[in-house]
Amino acid sequence: MNDTTAASPNDAALELDRAYVFHSWSAQAALKPLVIAGGKGSRVWDYDGRSYLDFSSQLVNVNIGHQHPAVTQAIIDQAGTLATVAPATANLMRGEAAKRIVDRAPASFNKVFFTNGGADAIENAIRLARLHTGRDKVLSTYRSYHGNTGAAIVATGDWRRIPNEFARGHVHFFGPYLYRSEFWATTPEQESVRALRHLERVIQSEGPTTIAAVLLESIPGTAGVLVPPPGYLAGVRALCDRYGILLILDEVMAGFGRTGRWFAFEGYDVTPDLIAFAKGVNSGYVPTGGVIISESIANDFETTVFPGGLTYSGHPLAMASIVAALDAMENEGIVANAARIGRDRLAPGLAALREKHPIIGEVRGEGVFWALELVADRDTRAPLSGVVMSRIKTELLARNLLPFLVDNRIHVVPPCVVTDDEVAEALAIYDEVLGLDLL
Repeated sequence: MNDTTAASPNDAALELDRAYVFHSWSAQAALKPLVIAGGKGSRVWDYDGRSYLDFSSQLVNVNIGHQHPAVTQAIIDQAGTLATVAPATANLMRGEAAKRIVDRAPASFNKVFFTNGGADAIENAIRLARLHTGRDKVLSTYRSYHGNTGAAIVATGDWRRIPNEFARGHVHFFGPYLYRSEFWATTPEQESVRALRHLERVIQSEGPTTIAAVLLESIPGTAGVLVPPPGYLAGVRALCDRYGILLILDEVMAGFGRTGRWFAFEGYDVTPDLIAFAKGVNSGYVPTGGVIISESIANDFETTVFPGGLTYSGHPLAMASIVAALDAMENEGIVANAARIGRDRLAPGLAALREKHPIIGEVRGEGVFWALELVADRDTRAPLSGVVMSRIKTELLARNLLPFLVDNRIHVVPPCVVTDDEVAEALAIYDEVLGLDLL
């Protein structure tokens, strides 16, 4: 065992991490992770007191901000009353959490199945769709991320699925992305129509009677904050209805305030059959997630056993954090703040950065859910290289901004509680860094 007694807390944390912690999505040898000791609101700091403005929301999940007192107190209080309980029991806090979630969902939804996070929410949404339809295939987009469990990672479209393709019955298609259109489109409306035609041809070619569900992120997040063009999600709903296919919307990243709405899909004239959630429902204070189930699907299991379950489904500490988080978000106008910040501060501020810096090819997003797509050349739209993106990350961190970078993009994703002054501070840092000679 390593002796860390003589080291500073920062050094000790890093030494222990490198000695014993195996990190996700990483080659282990070269890692030097940032040390985080504490946080409050939109800021985190290390043991030496160096503070960072958190414009990553960690993994785009700390919607309510760090260490919200109502949420931390609710966890403490619940731990003092009942720290854990089996999912087969009834517990008041679990019922209260489920009711608050259902109250914010469309009227056709009446049940919540709780999971340990977003990936197993997707797993169980797929299971429910297959059981309800008696079909096997699930269609999802190439530009997507749905989690790192068996079916969820194969439903994912990006490179991470390729070493993990062990689940059956998954088919991928291209969703809309006008900036890099697969369909030679020149307008959002054209992109929507052509993407829908492409999806219908995939459905027809795969055989509609073999397809259980279309699985979509309402707004693909890790893939680039790809705001759907007009009519697209409603068009997918219409295709699903035409062919007897269920629509699963993945709101794990986009839900619970991130877009300035409780659910991202509320802005797109669509109602799904199943909703997967996690992250923002309690800002990750305790691991949790779930599936919100429409009445017609929930009714299948009134007299038939649902063949699924988790030891920690509806864990009381997680449930207490959900109740406190959703109540605080409602009472403190946190979702409305995210909408205002997006409309009045981030949208114009990021647009101004694009006008100033040719390295920014496109700005897109809403609420506190934005992406800057960085390019080496605006005319060719050639993506900025990984080497340059690494330099950008280093420069942002050097200015005490904690960023979220994916491929050639800066994702601008602060907590929903972010203030006007904090946005101004971040915009000034982005402005300074993107103005450097980086290429």
